[in-house]
Amino acid sequence: MNTTELERVAREIRLRDLQAVFEAGAGHIGGEMSVIDILTALYFRVLNVWPDQPKHPDRDRFVLSKGHTACALYVTLAKRGFIPEEEISTFLQPHSRLKGMAKAAKLSGAKYHTYVVTGDGEMQEGSNWEAIMAAAQFKLDNLTLVIDHNRFQQGAALAETNDLAPLRPKLEAFDWEVTEIDGNNMSEVVSALEHRGSRPHCIVAHTNKGHGISFMQDRVDWHHKVPNKEQYEIALAELSEAL
Repeated sequence: MNTTELERVAREIRLRDLQAVFEAGAGHIGGEMSVIDILTALYFRVLNVWPDQPKHPDRDRFVLSKGHTACALYVTLAKRGFIPEEEISTFLQPHSRLKGMAKAAKLSGAKYHTYVVTGDGEMQEGSNWEAIMAAAQFKLDNLTLVIDHNRFQQGAALAETNDLAPLRPKLEAFDWEVTEIDGNNMSEVVSALEHRGSRPHCIVAHTNKGHGISFMQDRVDWHHKVPNKEQYEIALAELSEAL
């Protein structure tokens, strides 16, 4: 898919995610909206995956460590044809697997690439930095880490909790190659995800919480909140108008 087509799919995924959260009466819609461009680029262009062959040994690996946005991943998978539409739900994969799949590929000589998406809030956890250090040590050039840097975590802004910004020099100090992008700009997202180098690669994706919905954008209270009927109608109109 080209960039224009990917942007259209991302808007459709945002609309379905909004509907899923509203119908379920639960969800983490703010962070879901910020990461959808990244998920769309991965599943509709970048990842070597085949819906009819989910266990193919050469398929690229993807780990969603940012578990609060699992609904957005399920909507993306349904749109791509990996799961039935009626099975949209939530799930969580542990971030401790950040380096494991990439290391396994090196040991076995497999050619697949591993992608991991984390939130910026969870980068406060020491286990992530242990994995980052090990990835550099083992020269895992088959690993791409994407940090959804929307500047908010549950309950507060990142800057008010344990401010890790700027992230780039910290990753570079661990001998990673780092690219900073506008994570809601599809052309920048695609270019960064398709980059290949000789070291582990981190993409610091500057995004907006609640992206695409005016009253949610950059609002910490929309980390875990369900729109009421009036808010839902406003968000539905805004996302539908962008189609």
